[in-house]
Amino acid sequence: MSSTTLSAATRAEALERMSTEQLDVLVVGGGVTGAGAALDAASRGLSVGVLERRDWAAGTSSRASKLIHGGLRYLEMLDFHLVHEALRERGLLVDRLAPHLVHPVPFIFPLEKHWQRGYIGSGIALYDGMAGVFGRGGGSGKRTVPLHRHLTRAGIQRRFRGFRRDAAVGGIQYWDAKVDDARLVHVLVRTAVGHGALAAARTQVTGYLEEGGRVVGVRAVDLETGRELEVRARHVIGATGVWTDEIQELFRTRGLEVKASKGVHIVVPKDAVDGDSGLILRTEKSVLFVIPWETHWVIGTTDTPWDLDKDHPVATSEDIEYLLEHANAVLTRPLSRDDVMGVYTGLRPLLQPTAKGSLPGEGGEKGGEGGGDPTTTTKVSREHTVATLRPGLTVVAGGKYTTYRVMARDVVDAALADAAPGDRPAGPSLTADLPLAGAEGYPVRWAQRHRIAEERGWSLERVEHLLHRYGGDVDEVLELVDADPSLGEPLEGAPHYLRAEALYAATHEGALHLEDVLTRRTRLSYEQADRGTASARAVAGLMAGALGWDDARVEEEVSSYLARVEAERAAEVETDDEAAERRRLEAPDIRPDVPVGGSAAA
Repeated sequence: MSSTTLSAATRAEALERMSTEQLDVLVVGGGVTGAGAALDAASRGLSVGVLERRDWAAGTSSRASKLIHGGLRYLEMLDFHLVHEALRERGLLVDRLAPHLVHPVPFIFPLEKHWQRGYIGSGIALYDGMAGVFGRGGGSGKRTVPLHRHLTRAGIQRRFRGFRRDAAVGGIQYWDAKVDDARLVHVLVRTAVGHGALAAARTQVTGYLEEGGRVVGVRAVDLETGRELEVRARHVIGATGVWTDEIQELFRTRGLEVKASKGVHIVVPKDAVDGDSGLILRTEKSVLFVIPWETHWVIGTTDTPWDLDKDHPVATSEDIEYLLEHANAVLTRPLSRDDVMGVYTGLRPLLQPTAKGSLPGEGGEKGGEGGGDPTTTTKVSREHTVATLRPGLTVVAGGKYTTYRVMARDVVDAALADAAPGDRPAGPSLTADLPLAGAEGYPVRWAQRHRIAEERGWSLERVEHLLHRYGGDVDEVLELVDADPSLGEPLEGAPHYLRAEALYAATHEGALHLEDVLTRRTRLSYEQADRGTASARAVAGLMAGALGWDDARVEEEVSSYLARVEAERAAEVETDDEAAERRRLEAPDIRPDVPVGGSAAA
């Protein structure tokens, strides 16, 4: 595999090559499924390009619950196929594909009534049994997460001291996995680039190219410069999630319908909740997760319809109070709004039952099941559909984060099935056996973590933090520190990050704007009480040298980020979506003063 570096220079080169070479496959959409599709196609030996209108993972794929899980509640819905598929993918990610990014985490399922132990316990036993058969990962052949165990009320107290004794008669502890969702997407894109893919974020598709009734590429504009270009490809793949309707309109076709469901998460400090395990709680609408991270807890999610601006979904005061109320129902020390350090909101792409044109495949692609109240989102299927809507255009919609690799494989399979004369032959997907960037070398560097800490005079926690972010690629970060020891100092305003990490985001991870670093390359926008504002100027200064910014550009980036934070805070005190959206949109998007036309579909 060649270099996996993403930078402003590699982006410019990618756009130049995409404008002059015909590709086998062009992927539109840089979320987890689009990034996965680019890797799948490139690893089959195809020439591949991937375009993203905003930053990599800027939409749904950086705003999820950050879980890699089989979907315990789908088992209760008797959706055995989806659970089997997700557990298999969980095993692959934990054991082989991304062990540096995906880590097992325990959850306690509280039991409110004694009779639930047999009913729920049998379901979790089946969940573990399916994981044992389908979710072993294939590398070691061993279980990738521990087995569940039954807990008494005292057993819950030992593992979660802040749990109210009267909130449950007992519980069951089971295991799933967590992931830095945005980082996994960046790693997927970098891995695809290492296998020859051309990748360019902040590039908006504005139209399509057609010959003889077949889609043969797209028209696009580079949002950083205003340059317009044409990208020719034998197959175009649309992987735009909740923007599926928009891309269908752009390509003048129809066949899939996706509903957006808003999911809100809040973040509270680690010391605000006294526990060592996560929690999964039933609510009247769905389930609520309380997820432990190194410095904080993530609590979510809500599940409500969203029909407003898809680029900037926002939380309302009611959303936040809903999460606090349900968490406080089981906590001895109630959480208040003062405990909320950060809030993030994402949109789930839920495939509608009326969707047509699905192609059968291993991924269980069907139009969905459910029905009932059309305003309800929790009943809509999370399975995905792949459809060739026009010759040369194949779209994937629906699905869940955990099964991104299956969706990517299926959409590439479908695109290749839509062969045209002269198409390059390609074999089956290889991604089940393809470790992502950083996975290679990670076990050795993890074993060496004590030595690395001693040699550099760092705490073990700092070294483990770096290894969980960069895996075997940690040496690239350490090389920056060796060249400039000041980069080994804590980042201003965020001492659990190094200054080198902000620079690395621009030189190796494709960050083009300050927001990209504070929101997605790190999680400072919601895991710090100041939402990253205390680090903004320092990070912009570190990025400036790598991206050629002058003082005016640094000030522009900082001001833009501060305005965004202010607008989000203002939105969070409003009581309804419409009012909250108006407040959020008071902060303009990061857009250089360049002419841009067409639909924002990519």
